[in-house]
Amino acid sequence: MRPHFFAPWFAVLLACSAAHAAAGELRLLTHASFAVPQPLLAQFEKEAGVTLRITKSGDAGEMLNKLILTRANPVADVVFGIDNVLAAKALAAQVLAPLEGTAPASAEALAGALPDTLAPVDYGYVTLNYDKAWFAKRKLALPQSLDDLAQPAYAKLTVVQNPATSSPGHAFLLATIGALGEEQAFAWWGRMRANGLKVVKGWSEAYYTEFSHNGGSRPLVVSYATSPAAELFYAKTKLAEPPTGSLTLRGAVFRQVEGAGLVAGGRERAAALRFVRFLQSAPVQQALQTEMWMYPATRGVARAEALRHAPEPSRSDTPPAQAIADKGADWVRRWTQVVLK
Repeated sequence: MRPHFFAPWFAVLLACSAAHAAAGELRLLTHASFAVPQPLLAQFEKEAGVTLRITKSGDAGEMLNKLILTRANPVADVVFGIDNVLAAKALAAQVLAPLEGTAPASAEALAGALPDTLAPVDYGYVTLNYDKAWFAKRKLALPQSLDDLAQPAYAKLTVVQNPATSSPGHAFLLATIGALGEEQAFAWWGRMRANGLKVVKGWSEAYYTEFSHNGGSRPLVVSYATSPAAELFYAKTKLAEPPTGSLTLRGAVFRQVEGAGLVAGGRERAAALRFVRFLQSAPVQQALQTEMWMYPATRGVARAEALRHAPEPSRSDTPPAQAIADKGADWVRRWTQVVLK
């Protein structure tokens, strides 16, 4: 699950969908990290002539499973948060309807990341974060490769999330496979286990409990490239630079692209399509940068000032979507055997 960093609109307009939507009610299904400022949502409702009902359903995997289980009687008209990891599963389950009309031009980097049933809304990078003060105090050089992390000098320094229960944990596993290949990646994971790797269930536990910046014992944690910028943005005291940084090691960076789409069998199709375009509009694209801490997908949208502390990684190691769809579940099972059993 993506970090919230106490985003002020996290709880805005949370509501449960009724079994049958009333006329003029647009039902949105999304993940728990969805956050758009209330004034923008209210403006959309006024202009579209609908009442927006938002259901947040755990992480993106839980959200998609809910769509699949209810496809005979859809619980939503529009969905946000299906990403390039889950897109093939959504297509196979036939839970998305075709998008109509012309979408705003997306950033060139996103070309082909999602199928045409999903409009790109935002993107980000799962990567390793480090505690600057911890490394400075001990005068330990930052690791320069995944292989470094498996060396004795870095024993018991890293915490990751279980890919079976965590979106960033899953993304990090995929990045290692994307860069190293399956066999070398799992050999590396085996060395990490022997080197004292700590595994926790989800992002919050890893970041707020185990990460040394927040009082834990591990100075390396799987998080996001934007996490240092969020640390600075929400700091209680004025800081000149973030207290944490992100590492862009080969095999440790996964590019996540999130999209919005129409739910097959949903109602209020015109309003649903309008909401997809709303998510791609400049005001929302500007806001999501410091609400959801993702990069804007629509071309030409200016970067928020806060993101100058979150430069995009120059590379990522995201496996092809079809490979993820075909082998992803097997990779997670194999990881469990190698790392936990």
